[in-house]
Amino acid sequence: MAPHADDEAIGAYGWIARLRRRGIAVRILVVTDGAASHPSSRRWPPTRLIRERQRETRREMRRIGVTADRITFLGLPDGGLSAMAPLARKRITGAVRRAPVPLTLLGPAAGDDHPDHRIVADALARCRKAGLHRLGYPVWPAGRRLPRSIAPPLGAQARLAKRLAILRYRTQAGRITDDPAGFSMTRAQVAAFSRPCETFVIEPR
Repeated sequence: MAPHADDEAIGAYGWIARLRRRGIAVRILVVTDGAASHPSSRRWPPTRLIRERQRETRREMRRIGVTADRITFLGLPDGGLSAMAPLARKRITGAVRRAPVPLTLLGPAAGDDHPDHRIVADALARCRKAGLHRLGYPVWPAGRRLPRSIAPPLGAQARLAKRLAILRYRTQAGRITDDPAGFSMTRAQVAAFSRPCETFVIEPR
């Protein structure tokens, strides 16, 4: 469960790759449309930006074995989930309800320092289903001390693959240059997103 297109790679690229190598089915749901990262760009109006962000997700996930038919884009407003929390919860919990079990549900960790992430985490916390286990990945933890968690190591090759994948989400890594106030990952953020381990908070059932 990715609040924005690229959170699936930032949060769990190595883990997804490991699951697919073992033949385990992976489905990805991207909640928002990603249109708010560069609101003042003339060359990248919302329709073009949404289309490209979806393409980036499909391309990078295909590299590690998740095909396009396993990726769903809900298309809810980027940066606007707080204003439509009931709808977001309904769409997210509905998707979880339809998913087969046993199911490991991976989404943003509770308390993440981004309002869209917090809404998605809250929706996931409301999911109740036999055979369901939940893990949370921190993206913007704002220096919080994380609760009980696991941290599987990536290894040098996997870590490099993840770092390169994150940089190939180019709409978020400097490709869009005509909106000075737009979002672009810094070197420090890319380094933080591609640490030697991926951390997953063990969320309560």
